Amino acid sequence: MPEFMTSLSLTDSLGQLFGLVALAFCIAGFANKNDDRLMVLLISANVAFALMFAFFESWTAAALTVLVIVRIALARKYQGNWAILAAMLTVNALVAWATWRTATDVFPLAAAVLGTIGMFLLRGIPLRIVLGLAAFCWMLNNIVIGSVGGTLAEGMVLVTNIITIIRLYQLQKKYPDFRPGD
Repeated sequence: MPEFMTSLSLTDSLGQLFGLVALAFCIAGFANKNDDRLMVLLISANVAFALMFAFFESWTAAALTVLVIVRIALARKYQGNWAILAAMLTVNALVAWATWRTATDVFPLAAAVLGTIGMFLLRGIPLRIVLGLAAFCWMLNNIVIGSVGGTLAEGMVLVTNIITIIRLYQLQKKYPDFRPGD
């Protein structure tokens, strides 16, 4: 067994495992052309991410990821609702303030803000672009905390997102009335 694997504590091993589980859900979600299915798969991925962050004791990321799950559910039902968007942004800021430990906690906060704005206000290609920027912020956080699974997950989210954006663009070009949420 590689030395890397034998030197991991149980909590680090579980953190890595949940990062890989999140990876699988992320790939399935971002490869999907249907926005509703994307949201359901992202909820599953974020449960795994929250557990991963908890095992790595990245508390701001863990708390904001729990809010990501709530945000996804609310954004599906109240897409475009500015009052709920503002409330979610406020709660994100308060949770980040309450759990803040290091300067790198800015990465999960930036990711949460981008994701919240994207999910409440955008659809299709613009949604995936903003979620790609959020994934980049999450990836930076995962690099800092040392999560191999989480870093791979967010890297794959970026790649899969780019591929799906290209696919959506081609579909919209071929079928001008095509809408990803349909």
